[in-house]
Amino acid sequence: MSNIVRRDPYAIDSMLDDLFKGFWVKPMHFPRDVPDMQSIRMDLKEGEKEYIVHAELPGVNKEDIHVAMEGDTVTISAEVKKTAEEKEGDKLLRSERYFGRVERRFGLGQPVDEAAAKARFDKGVLELVLPKKAPAESRKLMIE
Repeated sequence: MSNIVRRDPYAIDSMLDDLFKGFWVKPMHFPRDVPDMQSIRMDLKEGEKEYIVHAELPGVNKEDIHVAMEGDTVTISAEVKKTAEEKEGDKLLRSERYFGRVERRFGLGQPVDEAAAKARFDKGVLELVLPKKAPAESRKLMIE
């Protein structure tokens, strides 16, 4: 036997609940006051022989960028240092710039040839050219 729950179509309290459901509750919207720099934004392209990465690192010095490769995993990390000068008598009204450490780790489809990899940093954009490692040829094992 199935239990059937029937609703009284003339029940005023249920009708009003349905009518005003969500009427009094507005979704909250919190605009981001501080830009999110904790995640490095990037583009990743795959060519026939290499991967090309363009990562945005605004406000970072070239010396403060580190790239590590292990197998098919690449890690980009950087330190955004505060360089603002404060003059006597000046009062900071608002600060939206991010200062601190950022890091991004991602995997590729196959291992990278670390010895042939190239990196270039220009106008806040890090470009990595990561050649794909040639797949190891299989070898037949002789059984004695």
